[in-house]
Amino acid sequence: MPLLVRSFAWLLAAAVTFATLSPPGLRPHSDLGQDGEHALAFILVGLAFGLAYRRRRLLTAAAAVVLIGVLELMQLWAPGRHARLEDFLVDVLTACLGFVLAAAADWAVARLRADSVLTSEGPAE
Repeated sequence: MPLLVRSFAWLLAAAVTFATLSPPGLRPHSDLGQDGEHALAFILVGLAFGLAYRRRRLLTAAAAVVLIGVLELMQLWAPGRHARLEDFLVDVLTACLGFVLAAAADWAVARLRADSVLTSEGPAE
């Protein structure tokens, strides 16, 4: 299962990289607008990597922030693309939100498991 989640996270990162650096005509568009598209893409990236690398979540989040900056700067050399501080901020904030959601999901699952163990043992005598 971890291999599947990690593979999905890296495929998602590759898709976001392609959409970020490809010519605007090849990039998918939606009704969410530019900030909405960025937010959706990077919250999914943060969530996927947060679930894929649970034991190194903080290090992975820090690496994601740096790589998002590198990706934004690479747009300076991509024809028809532009690097914007607003895009960087939206991308970083939503990726970090994705990591927080992954941590919250782990906490909720652990809590449910602990409650399940307590319930299955029956009442204390």
